[in-house]
Amino acid sequence: MIDTPTLTAFMAVAETGSFSAAAERLYITQPAISKRIALLEQQLDARLFDRVGRQIKLTEAGNALMPRARQVLMDVEDMARAIHDLSGEVSGKLRIGTSHHIGLHRLPPVLRQFSRDYPKVTLDIHFIDSEEAWEGVLHGELEMGVVTLPPQPDNRLQSDVIWTDPLVFMCAPEHPLARQEHLTLEALTGHSAILPSPVTFTRGIVEKLFDEHNLKLDIAMSTNYLETIHMMVSIGLGWSVLPATMVDKGVVQLPVDAPLPERELGVVTHPARSQSNAAKAFLRALQQA
Repeated sequence: MIDTPTLTAFMAVAETGSFSAAAERLYITQPAISKRIALLEQQLDARLFDRVGRQIKLTEAGNALMPRARQVLMDVEDMARAIHDLSGEVSGKLRIGTSHHIGLHRLPPVLRQFSRDYPKVTLDIHFIDSEEAWEGVLHGELEMGVVTLPPQPDNRLQSDVIWTDPLVFMCAPEHPLARQEHLTLEALTGHSAILPSPVTFTRGIVEKLFDEHNLKLDIAMSTNYLETIHMMVSIGLGWSVLPATMVDKGVVQLPVDAPLPERELGVVTHPARSQSNAAKAFLRALQQA
């Protein structure tokens, strides 16, 4: 009979690509991990990992097992949480994924008040890209994501808007663009841009705007960290599109004639998973912020 500790070990090796890293994640020894994987392979009569040197890769059987194992573990966790939550107590561990920007600029007062109101909840916060947090919720690795929401709705997850986040064009005060009273999108293409990475929702918003005007961006650098982009813009390395809340004495807002859409920041949860009492309480805290 395949049990949950064995499936948990399999998922840990599959996700980390390492028996030693899986052991560290689960706080058990590496031989114990190896024993569980060997037992699972025996029970399924299939090799789940190819071990080539130090590299661990899923076999075809391993790839087929992974989504099924994830679903089983998610169902077991949901079952245990649902039974525990019948007491009405707000406690336990709450796994949240959020972006560095939201974690720095939006969440601190919410986290402070929530921790005071619900001391029995252990917050397990992962500071990652919004897109990675979104995927983590989709695959059951996180119970909740506090993220930049996708520009186009995706029905695979439940989304709740918490904040609107206006975007603006900006550059350093000494940048040539800062001397212009009126600017077009075309004028911006003559100067280097510093933008979020191509995989981000914010980058998609900017590229869509320029594509609609048949304009090609001159992108000098990309990074996932908005604070890093702000720093590079402030020293004159290029212009960018960032949240209006990041305009300070180090940068100036540019008077561009094409309005930017607002980003929406909010919460994503999985519609097929029951929410824990802790998750419900945290969502209420966000909505009241």
